[in-house]
Amino acid sequence: MTLPFDADDLNRRTPPQDCASMTEVRDGVDRLDRALIGLIAERTRYMDAAARIKPSRDVVRDEDRIEDVINKVKAAARAAGVPETLAEPVWRELVERSIQHELQVWDATREPQRKRS
Repeated sequence: MTLPFDADDLNRRTPPQDCASMTEVRDGVDRLDRALIGLIAERTRYMDAAARIKPSRDVVRDEDRIEDVINKVKAAARAAGVPETLAEPVWRELVERSIQHELQVWDATREPQRKRS
């Protein structure tokens, strides 16, 4: 499986505990941001697939699934030493934006069908 980001670029960062300057800190953050964007792009492609698969616009928002995702993220955050107060709101926003994207894709892929009806 290919990673959705440049692992070599990410691996060139200085570990946080070894950073001796703000230049190294910023470089590390920039490299992580590029990797995160790659992961978000891959996640978005899964939202595209969900929009293609879901039979109805009404099932795009699934409150039970949202809470399941958030609970899994909170558990992963605890395991990684990330404060839930940071992880939870970030993921809630990501989920909400993903739902909006999925709705847009759902509408766009069915618009030609609605015009023919």
